[in-house]
Amino acid sequence: MSISDDRTRKPRADSLRNREQLLEAAKAAFAAVGADAPLEEIARRAGLGIGTLYRHFPTRDALLAAVYRREVEQLSASAETLLATRPPGEALKAWLHLLVDYMATKRVIAPALQASPGEGQAAYAASGPAIAEAMDRLARAAAANGDIRADVGPDDLYRMLIGVSYGYDRPDWEPSARRLIDILMAGLKPPA
Repeated sequence: MSISDDRTRKPRADSLRNREQLLEAAKAAFAAVGADAPLEEIARRAGLGIGTLYRHFPTRDALLAAVYRREVEQLSASAETLLATRPPGEALKAWLHLLVDYMATKRVIAPALQASPGEGQAAYAASGPAIAEAMDRLARAAAANGDIRADVGPDDLYRMLIGVSYGYDRPDWEPSARRLIDILMAGLKPPA
């Protein structure tokens, strides 16, 4: 096998499955224990050995960045899925609730990413445009469908969400944020 063949070879299915198990276990461990959750505990939760964890994520920072990137990718991709399966207004509301889930994960991981030079900071910095693009797509579709006021643009929605996100680092934030999302969606309906 040549060197170029080795570089283009796709990861094996079991390797991809192990990586996904590790990311899911890490997300759960970080949520339960914090960003300093023991890596051995994460490997155990995934049903894998610590060597497998280190083969995929050589450092804690690499694992934190991968969990965060995965959350951003899933949130961004969910916009298209929701628009394909629901009316645009319902898709926007469902996505905003997913945004609350994302922010709950971010609350735990973001401080560690910001403190991590290199990969962590890069992952954190790159998340904004992907999330803004998904929200923009949903808001425009909901406005075009008449589900929200036509005079409300993505920038307006973004400003409203800044208020919803206030205090996201507090333990009682999530139930309040979900109530505010419902209130926000009711207020965005076009006048009768």
